[in-house]
Formats: sequence, C-alpha cells, structure tokens
Amino acid sequence: MARVVLVSRRMLHKRPTALVDEIIRVDHAGELGADRIYAGQMAVLGHTKVGPTIQHMWDQEKEHRRRFEMLINKHRVRPTVMTPFWNVAGFALGAGTALLGEKAAMACTVAVETVIVDHYNDQLRQLMADPKVDQELLATITQFRDEEQEHHDTGIDHGAEQAPFYRALTEVIKVGCKAAIAISKKV
Repeated sequence: MARVVLVSRRMLHKRPTALVDEIIRVDHAGELGADRIYAGQMAVLGHTKVGPTIQHMWDQEKEHRRRFEMLINKHRVRPTVMTPFWNVAGFALGAGTALLGEKAAMACTVAVETVIVDHYNDQLRQLMADPKVDQELLATITQFRDEEQEHHDTGIDHGAEQAPFYRALTEVIKVGCKAAIAISKKV
C-alpha cells in the first residue's frame, strides 16, 4: 500500500544560516532604498536629457529589488521593520538631490553606490569563506555588485564631482547609507 506524505512548503526549504538571513534582509532593504532613490530622481529629472540614463539605472534597481523579494520569500526571511521608512527616505533623498540639479543627483548615485559596492564586496568575502555557500546568492550579489559599480561610474561620467559641495554632500549620504545598513541588519 502506497503511503502519502504531505509536506508543507516550509519543510521544503531549510531556514537560512544567520549570515544568509542577515544578508537577504539588509540587501532587500538596500535595493528597496535604491529603487525609491531613482523614483525620486525620475520624478524631478525624468523629462530632462539625463532621464533615460536614470531610467536605465532605475530599471536595474527594480530588478534587484524583485530578486531580493523572491529570496525573502524563498528563504522565509523577515524583512526589516524599517521598510516604510526606507521607502519614504529613499524617495526624499532621490528627489531632494535631483532638485539641486543633475550633478547633485549623480553625486547621490556615486555616494550610494560607493557604499553599496564595498558592502557587497564584504558580503562576498563572508560568503566565500563558507564551503557550503549558497551559489544562487553568491551569483546574485556578484551580478548586482557589478551593476552598482556601473551606476557609480555613470554618475562620475555625468559630472557628479562638479556638484555643488560634492564632498560634503557625498560624505553625508555615505554616512546615511552605512547607518541604514547597520540598522537593517538587525531590525
């Protein structure tokens, strides 16, 4: 007699390690923030000559966000409780810097992507130290790190360093990004 075993979806996928849980949570929050930053920039600069460039970067960020939402569900990771705040803060940062002009918007991109590329590199080092590394997550972060570097370079190519108060602006944004990462890792 055949025996039927019902298996819940929860049992089909093992809970991630604490590191993978943290990585997925914080990266999901970061990609949400990036999506909202570019949404804010597009609201102000979408109709200008730099609009198509911002749209291209935004399209990539929307895909990053979609992939991390899929990983959140697949691995049953709790998203950060800060999601509503990052949603508003990201849009405000994008729109606010865009209101200062195209170069300031690009300075924002350079600052954010500088922090994110370093953050992704740190995560890649941590993941590669695990002999049982999640290959899907490793490939995702590698691809996204490369695309974030492309966004950084695009910002430089579009005059970010000529933004008014470039150094001060980018340093403040970098501190904010690092704080958002630290908070999103835990809550």
